[in-house]
Amino acid sequence: MNREAVVAEALGLLDEVGLDAVSTRRLAKRLNVEQPSLYWYFRTKKDLLAAMAQAAMTPHATAPLPAPEDDWREWFLDNTRSFRRTLLMRRDGARLHAGTTPTSDLDRIRHKIHFLVASGVPERDAQMAMLAAGRFTVGSVLEEQAETNPSGRIDLPADMPGIDHTSAFEAGLALILNGLGSVS
Repeated sequence: MNREAVVAEALGLLDEVGLDAVSTRRLAKRLNVEQPSLYWYFRTKKDLLAAMAQAAMTPHATAPLPAPEDDWREWFLDNTRSFRRTLLMRRDGARLHAGTTPTSDLDRIRHKIHFLVASGVPERDAQMAMLAAGRFTVGSVLEEQAETNPSGRIDLPADMPGIDHTSAFEAGLALILNGLGSVS
């Protein structure tokens, strides 16, 4: 057993039972070890959850960084969609990610902001756009993953047509991009 194996098994448990039911006791049982042995790898459950969140973000965190010749608008859309897809890969992925600090990803985030700035977006706007897109995405996925409607559609009043989560996400993302595009 090693740290990576514990995290992988914890993510499997997450997908199986959901975030509220993940416990070190359940994880130890799943690993066929005594619960205190997990403390060798993680001092607290919070430490375990942070490692799980970081591992769950691997598909997004390993996506190619923008190149100087990339169109910043297309990149911004692709980057935000990648983040959403990654959160949706895990049961309760948005809840697991919410409130974490991506300390291992700070250089990548800086690179993305510098790319936007080099593309003509004012630095403060680039920072706020990345923050707004991230929080919008987490909030959208939180709602989507909490949705009990099996059709995947958002129920609206009878006089308004329902919309699906992807369409709602894309509409909000377009609004963020349009707002950012007006300042650059």
